[in-house]
Amino acid sequence: MIKNKKLGESRLIIILLAILILIIIPLINSEASPWPAYNVCCEKTINGAWCQNTLKQNCDTGFRSTPTSCQGTSFCKPGICFDSSEGLCMDNTPQRVCNDANGTWMDDSVQSVPQCNLGCCVLGSQASFVTLTRCKKLSGFYGLETDFRTNIRDELNCIAIAASQDIGACVFESDYQKTCKFTTRAECLGVGKSGNITSTGEFFKDYLCSAEELATNCGITTQTMCVAGKDEVYFKDSCGNPANIYDASKRDDKSYWQRVIDKSQACGAGNLNGNAGSKSCGNCDYFRGSICAKGDANYGDYVCTDLNCYNTKNTEDYKNGESWCEYQSETGEGKDTVGSRQFRHVCINGEETVEPCADFRNEVCYEEELETSAGVFIEAACRVNRWRDCIDQDTEEKCLNTDKRDCYWLPGAMFTGLVKEKSSGTSATGTSGQTFGATTPSFSGGVTGNVVAPITGRFLGIGGDDKKEEETEASGVQLGGGACLPNIPPGLKFWSDGDAGPICSLGNSKCVVGYEKGLLEKPKCVENCECLELGYAQSMNRVCTSLGDCGAYINVMNRFTDDGAEWKIDGDRQTITKAIMGGK
Repeated sequence: MIKNKKLGESRLIIILLAILILIIIPLINSEASPWPAYNVCCEKTINGAWCQNTLKQNCDTGFRSTPTSCQGTSFCKPGICFDSSEGLCMDNTPQRVCNDANGTWMDDSVQSVPQCNLGCCVLGSQASFVTLTRCKKLSGFYGLETDFRTNIRDELNCIAIAASQDIGACVFESDYQKTCKFTTRAECLGVGKSGNITSTGEFFKDYLCSAEELATNCGITTQTMCVAGKDEVYFKDSCGNPANIYDASKRDDKSYWQRVIDKSQACGAGNLNGNAGSKSCGNCDYFRGSICAKGDANYGDYVCTDLNCYNTKNTEDYKNGESWCEYQSETGEGKDTVGSRQFRHVCINGEETVEPCADFRNEVCYEEELETSAGVFIEAACRVNRWRDCIDQDTEEKCLNTDKRDCYWLPGAMFTGLVKEKSSGTSATGTSGQTFGATTPSFSGGVTGNVVAPITGRFLGIGGDDKKEEETEASGVQLGGGACLPNIPPGLKFWSDGDAGPICSLGNSKCVVGYEKGLLEKPKCVENCECLELGYAQSMNRVCTSLGDCGAYINVMNRFTDDGAEWKIDGDRQTITKAIMGGK
């Protein structure tokens, strides 16, 4: 029996050892296996997440990865990212993420970065605990002056400031009579026992002084008023306080005199013209062209007056705040007349005002239509005329780069340097010459004459019966190719020593025409014959007038003059008529 017992104990020990071995083996294998969840740090995963500890196959191969924790890498090291446009500071942001968001990354703490210092930004009746840059952004968005208070160091006190801007009824006793003033919470708390006031103020947020439950001596009236800093017309209670927005249909509605009703819930909300001219609704909107002013209404003496401009100088109607351009002549592509100027017109509170751009067309007026929720809005501005480097551009693409200059491309004429040609003829020849040049400008009838840029041309025959080689020259502006010219020519002081001469002389042109002639034949044009036609003079004149107040052209009074132009053929001066402007 004893022997069998020992045998049973031995079997039990063997079984227990087998169970322990089965348990231990998996544990050893588990400790030797790799990380169960991740084994690398991915700068960016295939799903677009940044700086994640994950499996290598989840990494975007276009970015860096390393077999360590992201906390220990340089490319995923967290820092401060400052967005200078929005004024936001983001902590624990990887540098790559910050750079891709156009932010400024700093290896520092929020407390050490001056741009991240927080303060209380007061926005009317609201407040926000943000950075100075963010405060400026928000203030600009709401059209308010920036009120940033650095002495407020926590959000709770900032919220308290906002609460102090709450508006409502401030009830107190004066001369032992319960009365009321519609004001802010902060001002109400300042009401104390002094003079005729016999009690401290009690504030009721969003209540009107005419509310029956307040039991004050302020009641309903038919009077209206304008409130400083507000667009709308308001009812006025018997204590002189503003009530809700004037609505003739609510005159005897006691519930309308109880609590403050938001502008969006008042009569005529969203009206496209801001209820301008309405006798029954005072829900004005400055941005839609109306504001509280004296006028004839069903009740009271104020209405939403119309701030838009009608039948302006160009016979068009404009919204309040719109601006537009006015030109004294056709404009663009070198067509501005001598002595003309550009103007910016503005509609402000129903009146049209005129602002001249800089004289001599040193400034030009541009306007643009903007799509808004209220429809198309026109905005114009005077800006510098960038014409000076136009003629230096030798390609149409460079010429029409409006980011850098204000030019237009004229095909069929080009600027060249001095060109020398040598030719010889085998027959008798003749010569022909043409000149287009400048003279001293004159004035007639009190109207400024049009100064024309020098355009010179000479036509010469080629060769001779003695076969002597003759040298001829062509220079200045020539036909063919293309020229880059000021879109709006500058004005020039052509009546005195100034910039007219050097600028206008850039339009000089000399063209050489070749003839052939037999012994018994009349001379026959064989080379550059187009230079003998009116089209040549028109093309050269257009170049000239586009350079500035040059060339044969009309002035701002629509008077044509050729006093500054000279056109010669064979040395004989040709008559310049208004027909030469046909090429303009």
